[in-house]
Amino acid sequence: MAAPIGSTARTGQRCPQSGVWKVVGSPTTTAPIAEGNTMPPYGGKAVTWRLTQYA
Repeated sequence: MAAPIGSTARTGQRCPQSGVWKVVGSPTTTAPIAEGNTMPPYGGKAVTWRLTQYA
């Protein structure tokens, strides 16, 4: 079962769903992240990522 669009994951957690993820807050960025990879930091800080589209 795919994680729903809008799901979130924190830096350091395993990515629950391959797709395009966007940093919650500002500044923001998007990144393609594959399922099972570790969610990365952004700007040298731990952040929350939100799934915006499936890969």
